[in-house]
Amino acid sequence: MRKPLFAALLAMPLAISNAYAADENGGPSVIVTGYGTLAYTGTNTNDAEFGRPNQKAGVKETFKNGVDSNFGIQGTIVMNDWLSLTGQGLARKVATDEWGAELYWAFAKAKLNKEWSVRVGRVGLPIYMISDYRNVGYANTMIRPPAEMYSQVVFDSIDGGDVIYQTTFGDTSLTAQLAAGTTKEKLFADGVPAGTSAVVQAKSTTALNIVVENGPFTVRFGRADAKITIDNSAALNGLLGGLRAAGAGYGFAQLGQVADALSAHDKKGSFTSLGLGVDWNNVVVQSEIAKRKTESYISDTTSWYAMGGYRFGKFLPYVAHASLRRDHVVENTVPTSCPAGYPAACTPTMLALRAGVTALTTTATQGEQSTTSLGVRWDFNKSAALKVQVDRIQPHNGQGLFINPAPTFNGSVTVFAAGVDFVF
Repeated sequence: MRKPLFAALLAMPLAISNAYAADENGGPSVIVTGYGTLAYTGTNTNDAEFGRPNQKAGVKETFKNGVDSNFGIQGTIVMNDWLSLTGQGLARKVATDEWGAELYWAFAKAKLNKEWSVRVGRVGLPIYMISDYRNVGYANTMIRPPAEMYSQVVFDSIDGGDVIYQTTFGDTSLTAQLAAGTTKEKLFADGVPAGTSAVVQAKSTTALNIVVENGPFTVRFGRADAKITIDNSAALNGLLGGLRAAGAGYGFAQLGQVADALSAHDKKGSFTSLGLGVDWNNVVVQSEIAKRKTESYISDTTSWYAMGGYRFGKFLPYVAHASLRRDHVVENTVPTSCPAGYPAACTPTMLALRAGVTALTTTATQGEQSTTSLGVRWDFNKSAALKVQVDRIQPHNGQGLFINPAPTFNGSVTVFAAGVDFVF
């Protein structure tokens, strides 16, 4: 854990009284808010681990709190009526099996007028319907965002900035956001089981986010484009180098072409999504559909989910279904054998390279699966809610999105989770 940052997060609430004292004396004011989730999660199998996207380790039959728990705190310094500074820290488990704290947001915001504002620094990447509050469990109906959708892009924020336009037309409000910058994220798995230290970078990133709200209805459209690069993966680099060396050494030109197609260096990637939200009387509906495309080994995918619920006083039971499928994978044209007359090492080399390409294009981070979820939310306090959720997950391509599967892993898995979300 990055202890200095985590200690700073825990110390921030102690500064609230001093901050407001400064406001009373005519200086800048400070607003401190926070959120968190304390949840325990377990499954009905020991043959694979269930975790959130990009977590190194998950849970099996023994219930643990590392999958769905987190703690975040945000401070905003309001300098005047047009300028503010915001920082948000988040503690959770991601690409390591230890709790770690990260600087999630850090930006300066200038409100140019009633409609236009600009933010510069580390801002949220608006690629999902709940991008700004995906980690704020209290703000969401389900205990976690559906992994089939929210595993498709691992980035939560970018270093750069955005421009936001807000206006109203009668009873309809419009928010348009254009963000640009760069970002990177350490990956637990980069497509090869041995490649556990890779870093994925998104350069020249642009993201357009348009939200239209009218009464209980919300419609959102998003589009993000970037140049994707995966660095520090010895397994991936070794496979690509082996393909090119064998292609040159044995005269198989298609091996070099396969290496170029699999390579993830400054390759174009895009993510397009459409979302719908309804909160009408006691009816709650949320749904998204998205397509991911890249010019690398990372497969093109289609993902979607739909959630519906009905409030009974402070209780909100809900049901959801999510699906992830692969639309396109780089064709594996590595031959399984070499013609007569080739060196004896040729065929074993081809078999090893073909196996490597197959492993790369059928990894857990790209696995197909679907999930049906049942849950209930109880708002027992004005700033806290208890949730219980059961998921039935069906992998459709090997291990699906499960982590560290055993050779015997096969079939559906039931996941159980219960937790308390809170805000302050």
